[in-house]
Amino acid sequence: MTDPVADMLTRIRNGLVAKHDKTVVPASKLKLAVAKILKEEGYIEDYVQHQTGPQGEITIVLKYGEGGEPAIRYLQRASRPGRRHYVKKDAVPRVLAGLGVAILSTSQGVMSGRDARAKGVGGEVLCTVY
Repeated sequence: MTDPVADMLTRIRNGLVAKHDKTVVPASKLKLAVAKILKEEGYIEDYVQHQTGPQGEITIVLKYGEGGEPAIRYLQRASRPGRRHYVKKDAVPRVLAGLGVAILSTSQGVMSGRDARAKGVGGEVLCTVY
């Protein structure tokens, strides 16, 4: 697999379309950091890491609204292995004028676009969510 983060995002999207309660993805530190931000921003209910085999797995509990609408309407990978998308500290994207969130990989760790602007750091834009 050439892009594990894109695979994680696709599994989340597919789980939401199929109305599943949870989805399972292979674990990595980067995927755990992305799941943590999605939980902090309120897009998923929870995530749990399981140590099965050498790599482990992350179970992501998906979140839906009262009418069965998914909490995530748009989840898109911004930077890909073939085309990386880096931004400076003053060019961190605002998603839907602040209603969505951009997830960045910075020199200070993986963080939301809001946190990156507050800390004054730029980095690689991993994905955008709203």
